[in-house]
Parts: sequence; C-alpha cells; structure tokens
Amino acid sequence: MAKEREFVKELADITQDLPQWYTDVVLKTELVDYGPVRGTMVIRPYGYAIWELIQAELNARFKATGHRNAYFPMLIPESYLRREAEHVEGFAPEVAVVTHAGGEQLTEPLIVRPTSETIICEMYAKWVQSYRDLPVLLNQWANVVRWEKTTRPFLRTSEFLWQEGHTLHATEEEAREETMQMLEVYREFAENVLAIPVYVGIKTEREKFAGAVDTYGMEAMMLDGKSLQAGTSHYLGQNFAKAFGMKFLDKDGVHKLGYSTSWGVSTRLIGALIMAHGDSRGLMLPPKAAPVQAVILPIAGHKGGVNEKALELEKLLQSSGIRAEADLRDYSAGWKFNEWEMKGVPLRIEIGPRDIERGEAVLVLRHSGEKKSVPLLGIENTVIEHLELIQSAILEKARAHRDSRTKTAHSFEEFSALIDGGNFVRGGWCGLEKCEESIKEQTAATARVIPFNDDLSAAAPKTCVCCGKPSKHKVLFARAY
Repeated sequence: MAKEREFVKELADITQDLPQWYTDVVLKTELVDYGPVRGTMVIRPYGYAIWELIQAELNARFKATGHRNAYFPMLIPESYLRREAEHVEGFAPEVAVVTHAGGEQLTEPLIVRPTSETIICEMYAKWVQSYRDLPVLLNQWANVVRWEKTTRPFLRTSEFLWQEGHTLHATEEEAREETMQMLEVYREFAENVLAIPVYVGIKTEREKFAGAVDTYGMEAMMLDGKSLQAGTSHYLGQNFAKAFGMKFLDKDGVHKLGYSTSWGVSTRLIGALIMAHGDSRGLMLPPKAAPVQAVILPIAGHKGGVNEKALELEKLLQSSGIRAEADLRDYSAGWKFNEWEMKGVPLRIEIGPRDIERGEAVLVLRHSGEKKSVPLLGIENTVIEHLELIQSAILEKARAHRDSRTKTAHSFEEFSALIDGGNFVRGGWCGLEKCEESIKEQTAATARVIPFNDDLSAAAPKTCVCCGKPSKHKVLFARAY
C-alpha cells in the first residue's frame, strides 16, 4: 500500500543528526506541521492532546495552591510596554506591532503580547485598593508572539501556547514564597508527570527575565547533552508596582506598593518530552503524558471474534481510567507496530485467535521492547501496574543519563573539552559578567542556573573557570536550545 510505504520511511539517525531526527519525528508522528507564516506551527490533534494533558495536570496543581484562571487581551498599548525600562529593552527585538486596523492607522501602535506583565499590572492597579484585596493569585492560558530569528517546532516558534501566572502580594516575604512555591510545582510536575529530572536554581543577572529582581529556572538535559529551559519563576519585587502604580492601603493606614511575581511554562515542554526520551524508533512518551497509554492491536482481525475482543478490551481498560485505543484500521500488523512505536505509546496489547483461546494477550513495552503473555482475566490491573513501572523506568533512565553527563571542571581547558563532549558542566564563577560573556563567546555555553544546595564545598571548584580568580558561585553551564 502506497500510504504504508510512505509512513514507514526511516527517521534520521538519532546519534548522528539529532536536529533532523527531531524534525522527522514531529512531522511523521503528526504532532505538528508548519504554519503559513514563518516560524509558526499548526499543532495537530496528537500534539494538542499532549498539551491538554499538561494543562490538566498543571491546572490541578495551580488550583490546589489557590490560583484561579483568567484571560487578558492579546493586544497591548505600546505605552504600557515602555513604562518598565528593563522590560521594554528586553523584549523590544522580539515584539510584533500592529499599526493599522479597520483600514486606518492607529493613533497608538499595539503590541501583540510577548508576555502579559504590563497589561495585567495595569488591571491590578485598578482592582487593588486595600490590603483586603490581596493577595491576587491569577493564571492565564494563552498564546504569545515573539518574533524569533531561528525557529524549530515547539522549541522556539514565533507564536506559542503557554500559561503565565501573575500574582500580587502585600509583602516581599509573601511574594518570594510564591516564587519558590511555583518553581517547586514545576519541578514536581516535570519529574512526576513528564519523567524529566531537572536542575533548579537562580539565574545570573545576565540570564534573568527582563524586569525581574530574581529569576529562578529549571533546566532539563536533552539526549545530546544540551539544556532546555523548561520553566521559570520570577520575583518581580516592586519594579512593576512602581511603573504601574500598584498601591494599596495597608492595615496601618499607609499606602504601600505591592510585590509581584510571574511564572510560566509553554508548549516547549512537548519538545522537551521528545528530546529527553526519544530513541531511534521515534517518540517514547511516559504514560502520564501519553494521549494513548495502551494501544490494542488485533492480530488476524479478519477472523471471527478478534476485532470484537479488541473492542471489548478497549472498553474494559477505558472504564478503569486507562487511555486505551483499539486500532481496527485496514493496515498490516507490522505497519501498525511501526506507527504506534514511532508515536511513543507506552504499552502495546496484541490479541489474536490463539491468544483468545488461551485466555491471554501479549503486552509489549515501548521503552524496553519486552514482550510477555498475560491473562485476560484482570488485565486492567496488569496494565495499570505496567504503566506505573514504565513511568518510573523512563524517569530513572533520564536521571541516569543526566547524572552521567553532568561534570565538574576546574580549568577552562577542562571546561571547554567537557562542553564539546555534550555535558552539563559545573564550574566556578567569579561573578563578573565579562567572564560569563567570554565563556559564551568561546564555547557557546551559557550559565543555565546557580543550583540550589550546590555550594562551593571542599570538592568544588575554588576558582573561576574563565579568569582563575576566586569563585563566588558554582554555576551549571551548558549549550542550550
């Protein structure tokens, strides 16, 4: 069949050309297609189903911590962006501007939101009058536009989907607690749902969010040893409160400025899933992030009772809360095996006439390739147990990969060689931006985070890997997407 031959083309060699492998995977598994405007993407149903799972998991966590969802306009008056100096400077190169609408030139240009701090802070200044109105704990699910020069689906696109939390507090202590709480929400979600272990820490001044006092991030290692920034949480202090007049009357009768935070993750998490877990056969999705957790494939479906048994299993598994799908399409079993492996479905269930006679089915585990026969009686519990084991196994594999490629350097020569080898590298840093810039210029590596609980102990580098002066911090460096 022509369609079969077309679909089963080989992917690029993941060990030789990861970028091309990535492109092949996102297109062939129908996660995404290219949009008509440069740098945009069309998220297809299979890809959007992953995003819906991410949304559901994070929404539950946000609401459990007291946050509510809202929505703000995507068009922002240009004057709003200019009120916070660092903010406008940081985003100016990326903004898309609307100058005409309704056939007329606008009196004031409008910015298509690259982020929403400015318009949300304008509304907070209007809504918050008293300490009784605080804290404000809101989250928005939205799209944003950042005019990127180099794009790749999910990882970096001119338009993408994300969530952005924005909160306002009466005290610095509350705002800082919020910033760290949401960073931990992200870390727990990344590890327990996406099966991606991450390093968390504070960003350097050079790498922090434009307009923030402090930015905290989590960094995930991809298969090639590069880093992907998987989420950030920003303590904004009173920077935006001053710019937008976010004052409130406190209990002591004095008007005071509030303290704000913002935090977000985006559809680049789907890119992280692909490049943290994939292999030569395509995607490898952890069960909690898989739109289809178990696919049921009838063998010799033309024989009596086989397709019926597959549909019976589908209904049984779905009733047990498993995202199961029976594939009764008119393709060969081999083609279906290839497709569902490429799509990363964690568990394949094969059922044929002989299996039915024996009261069994065959389970095939995507992450290991292991095959086993299991009784049909109680198969729903067997599947649930295997999905839990697969989730843990994928996380531990990713953790072992990350740990094996996280190194420590004591000199620039050692640092440079380790970066070239595709590693995360811990190195001492004197704290001077010129050394940070020099490292990037010479090695293309950037300071990802200053990790928490990773101080300059006796075994840690005592000198800056760039200039050799005494270290102030131990920084995690890597090349990044």
